[in-house]
Amino acid sequence: MIPKIKTCSEIKIIGLSAKIKMNEQDKIMALWKQFMPRKHEIENLASEDLISIQIYSDFNNLETPFDIWACAEVLDGHNLPEAMETFMIPQGDYAIFNHKGMDAGATYQKIMTEWLPTSGYDIDARPHFQVMGEKYKNGSSDSEEDFYVPIRLIKN
Repeated sequence: MIPKIKTCSEIKIIGLSAKIKMNEQDKIMALWKQFMPRKHEIENLASEDLISIQIYSDFNNLETPFDIWACAEVLDGHNLPEAMETFMIPQGDYAIFNHKGMDAGATYQKIMTEWLPTSGYDIDARPHFQVMGEKYKNGSSDSEEDFYVPIRLIKN
């Protein structure tokens, strides 16, 4: 499990968001079912990639509700479709992991328990997100997506 470490510029997105708790995974699917039929309403898409964002107010407390987004990157935020919102993912360093299959929880668990403790990094207080590009196949065991984990160097 060796990620790419990358400094990402800020990313402007447009999409739909909801607040959920860790055990409310069904709400994620419901949000995507609302977003996908309306994606075509978004102008100035940066690409056809889909982005899923998680914004944690307290990453160390999994009982705390957090915000999720079903969205896409845009070049600018003009002509916002009705009931959609804009958000800016801040610039920063990310560890990028390629995830294959549909068990995202298992991959994320490995990142947090195997890679992170020996990496020299800590989780930064910025959004976590996934980019679902051309290799993403919803519901397929050969699906691929990239997990972006916000990181900062541990200072000695």
